Formats: sequence, structure tokens, C-alpha cells
Amino acid sequence: MGAIATGYAGKQPAPQPFWRHLYFWVLVGIGGGVALGALAPAWGAACEWIGLAFVDLVKMIIAPVIFLTVATGIAGSGGLRSTGRVALKAFGYFLFFSTLALIVGLIVAHWIQPGAGMDVDPSALDASRVLGFEEKAHETTITGFIRAMIPTTLLSALTSGSILQVLLVAILFGVSLAMVGEPARPVTEMLERLGTVVFQLVRIVMFAAPLGAFGAIAFTVGKYGIGALANLAWLVGSFYVTALIFVLVVLGAVSALAGFSIFRLIRYLKAELLLVLGTSSSEAALPALIDKMERAGVGKQVVGLVVPLGYSFNLDGTNIYMTLAALFIAQACGVDLSLADQLLLLGVAMLSSKGAAGVTGSGFITLAATLAVVPSVPVAGMALILGVDRFMSECRSITNFIGNAVATVVVGRWEGAIDRQKLADALEGRIESRPARIAAEADAD
Repeated sequence: MGAIATGYAGKQPAPQPFWRHLYFWVLVGIGGGVALGALAPAWGAACEWIGLAFVDLVKMIIAPVIFLTVATGIAGSGGLRSTGRVALKAFGYFLFFSTLALIVGLIVAHWIQPGAGMDVDPSALDASRVLGFEEKAHETTITGFIRAMIPTTLLSALTSGSILQVLLVAILFGVSLAMVGEPARPVTEMLERLGTVVFQLVRIVMFAAPLGAFGAIAFTVGKYGIGALANLAWLVGSFYVTALIFVLVVLGAVSALAGFSIFRLIRYLKAELLLVLGTSSSEAALPALIDKMERAGVGKQVVGLVVPLGYSFNLDGTNIYMTLAALFIAQACGVDLSLADQLLLLGVAMLSSKGAAGVTGSGFITLAATLAVVPSVPVAGMALILGVDRFMSECRSITNFIGNAVATVVVGRWEGAIDRQKLADALEGRIESRPARIAAEADAD
């Protein structure tokens, strides 16, 4: 990666026509998917495999990207003390803003009351539709979380698909490299060169992003229909508005205090946000987020720790969803929750959202685990929102993604590990991502 970093100074990329940017083709893919799903629903629903295949392609490279970024970042940072300091600051940030997101969801649910007046009879609900999620809810316990975090072997962490397992091995390996010191320098340099190759692989995979967005959106619209939101539009709309307020007001204020604009950060990440929107998965843009945060001048060690940790512990969108959805179900079923019940829901949601790190469908699963602690709220009420959960998952993923981008820059500033000129250049559009620079330099040669 050293050769690439050296090439930054004194060479600004030439402006490219809009049709050569990734975000343009992702937009084309989303538009095509909406059109196909609306005009030919059966064909649209049949395109699910395209979106899933792209997400699987991205997941294939997440483990090596995280391992190489974290291990080499720690090895070059001075070891355990600085790593622990960055992790402590990151966890402090995550705890505060995750809790704030839960409280915001609770306040909005009381204010808007999206489930009021539905008068649903809990006994008439089809509980079988959510049994699978109840069975998985045990995975969100602290015990299940800790056991899932420890890999069976050193190498199995790279094949398990668990971000936390990869992160654990990468931290231990990076600390070991730093402790060994100079004798381990050849290994560190080899990993840095391997990282350059892996990010070139990221570029190749991202060529398929428009197809992935097309398939995922075509499936969603084809299966559920554009009109699927009609019955629960108030809940979906409330969630989108709440998430928007949280991003623009709460995260916007944090960004302003840290010396950058949330709007410019969103513009800088527009291609990745469109990809998250199309695939309903923030993981689809994880490698690109790591790359772009480094390109924006945030220290490699900070990026390597904060981004993967944030994907597991900084789930602002998921937290807003959990309290809003829980109160919606209570209101729809006519259940009047006491203050103690609501505080209990808040506390359990805060813990279960952390314990669900790496669990597939974690938003819905943690909701099941959270509702289980308040017997008066029927878990079967989740069936009310099952049909529109897919539409809310896009908003959850986008909010989580933006929250982690903001956290990375803020922790980088706290740590003094940020190049402000590079950050300004990136947010003003004067610097390209690593894959784009590799392509430009290859064309020049």
C-alpha cells in the first residue's frame, strides 16, 4: 500500500464524465429493477439470486479486507497501548449514540403513535410466521455472543463469515506483529502488498454492483409490490422520518462539532449508499467504506478498528427500528406499557442489539428477543410488520452505514490520527478511492 500512498501527492485526478462513475450505474440498476418488478412482478421476483450472488461476492472479500487492514494497522501503530486507546474511545462513542438512537425511537413512537387505533386481537395473529425468529433469539444473549466471537481455529475465523471472529484474530495477530518488532517486519510488508492485491479484487467485484442492486430491487418490488406499504405506511414513514432526523440532526451536529459537514460526507459516500439501498445490506459496502475512510485521511489503525467494530456495535438504524417497532406492536394490540416496562425494553434492546452482532436478520431477531422480556406484548405481533420489514431494512442499513462513517472520522479526530487536508480534499471531491486510482494509474502506464 506504500506505493499507492506515495502516489497521492502532487497528482489530482482529472474529472470524469458522469457515466463513468459507479454511482450512476448503480442508479441505473436500481431504476431498472424497480421498472422490472413493477411491470413484470414474476420476472422481478425471480431476480433474487442476482442480488444474493453479489452480496455473497462481497462477503467473500470482507474477511481478508478486515484482517489485512486491522493487522497491518496495529503492527505499524506501536502495538497494544494505542490499539486499546482507540478501541476504548470507539466503544464509548458506540454506547452513547446507540443508546441515544433507542431513546429517539421511543420518543417518536410516543409522539406519532403509529399503531394506535388498529385494535388487533393478539390471539388472531399467525404466530407461526415468527417462530423461526424466536428460535434464533437465544443467539443474541451475551453467552451466545461470546461463544460466537471465538473461532474454532485461527484459520476458521477467515471462513466463518463472522466479522467479530475475523476482528479478534486480526487484533491478536497485529499485536503479535507489533510485539515481535523488527524481525516481523517482512511479514508486515508482505501483508501490506497483499492488501494492495485484495483492494484490486474489491475493484473487480464492484463492477458487478449495478447488477446486484438491480436484482435485489427487482425482487423486492416484484415480490411485495410498490403498494405493499399501503397498510403499514404510517409505521414505515415514521421510521424513515425518524432515521432522517437522527442522521441530519444528531449525526449532523456531531459532524459539525468534529469540523466536517454531514452532507458532504454523504455525497462522498453516495455510490456506497446507493449500493446499500439496492442490496439492503450495509456489509455490501464494508470494503469500500474502509477504503474511502483511509483515502479521506483517517489513520489506518483507526479505520481498521472502528469500521468493523461499528458494524457489530454501532447500529443506530437497528436501534431506532427496535424501539419504534416494539411500541408499534404494543399500540396495535392495545397494550399500555408502564414506564418500568419501557425502561426494561430499552435496557434489553441495548444489550441484545450488541449480542446480535453477525447474526443474519439481526434486526428482526433482536426484536423478538427484546419483546420476550415484556410478557404483556405478544411476540406474535411481529407478524404485523413482517410483510414490510424488507422495506425498513434498507433504511436500517443506510442509517447504520452513515453512523459508522461518522464514528470513524470522529474517533480519528479524537485520536489525532486524521489528515485534515486529505479529509477536506475527499469531501470536496478532489480525491478518488483506491480502486479508481489503481485504474487511473494503470491507464496512464
